[in-house]
Amino acid sequence: MQLQTTINGKPIQAEVPAETLLIDLLRDDLDLTGTKRSCDMQICGSCTVLLDGQPVSSCSLLAYETQDRQVLTIEGVSLNGSLHPVQTAFLQEYGLQCGFCTPGMVLTTLSLLAENPNPDEETIRAHIGSNLCRCTGYYPIVNAVKKSVQLTNNTPGD
Repeated sequence: MQLQTTINGKPIQAEVPAETLLIDLLRDDLDLTGTKRSCDMQICGSCTVLLDGQPVSSCSLLAYETQDRQVLTIEGVSLNGSLHPVQTAFLQEYGLQCGFCTPGMVLTTLSLLAENPNPDEETIRAHIGSNLCRCTGYYPIVNAVKKSVQLTNNTPGD
């Protein structure tokens, strides 16, 4: 099957079998290994990418479903070679430890802030609830999302 899509702002044309999962196209064919494979059941969020700005599990999405659409992976988040403010916030607030869930958390945060630039803590927790972290206990991640709000809105820190 001929696939035409846009990944991280770049047009992609590829011949893929109809059963190819997006995660396999990203990791195996395009060497975009920031997207992590974990549960393969759409439960953990490690494979989260943004499809037309919405978080999706790339482990359960067929690559052909991205035909003529926009995919954003963690590799496409940086701005002109510099960390995106959300990535900076995760570093500043220790919102990562092993880093396995971090790409999905960052992308989920980006989608949240696009929808709601000033979410309260309850909204943050609900939004990132689809991403499992085995290391941090979520407090630093919630703090990183709060810091992301400050950095993306250019408001003074606390």
